[in-house]
Amino acid sequence: MRIFLIFFISLFLSACTNLPEGITPVSDFEINKYLGKWYEIARLDHSFERGLDKVSAEYSLREDGGIKVVNKGYSNRDKDWSEAEGKAYFVKSKDEGLLKVSFFGPFYGSYIIFELDKENYQYSFVAGNSRSYLWLLSRTPTVSQDIIDKFVIRSKELGFEIEKLIYVNQSR
Repeated sequence: MRIFLIFFISLFLSACTNLPEGITPVSDFEINKYLGKWYEIARLDHSFERGLDKVSAEYSLREDGGIKVVNKGYSNRDKDWSEAEGKAYFVKSKDEGLLKVSFFGPFYGSYIIFELDKENYQYSFVAGNSRSYLWLLSRTPTVSQDIIDKFVIRSKELGFEIEKLIYVNQSR
């Protein structure tokens, strides 16, 4: 019985870091270029960011070889900032845009970079372990309509519900 329980827990935890069918992480990824501040331009709605504007993520190296993740957003309703600190680790190799991220103890979720401005690392398209999680991140609080259009087209091709996208207000 104990072995079954350990197997079930392992299966459950690995399911949270899986790759949805058809979504492939970028290769030739360079973490040092990815570190720093990113602004959330668009996302699919989920409870842990609901109602937040001015959302950003800051990535830095951890001493254990992982990545420190600090997500921050402003709640207009509460008139206050919300911040969450987590950690991320590469799932396979450090040159692949596939990480597992945790904000809650031993529970990890997928962080899949499936599109990236590889020349300058100015925008990134990120998915989670299912098609319920999707983000457009940028180094600047706004992006060109061309990047938004590219994000919408690519995300639609991959089966995301783009009509449910939330465009984050970075100026409030």
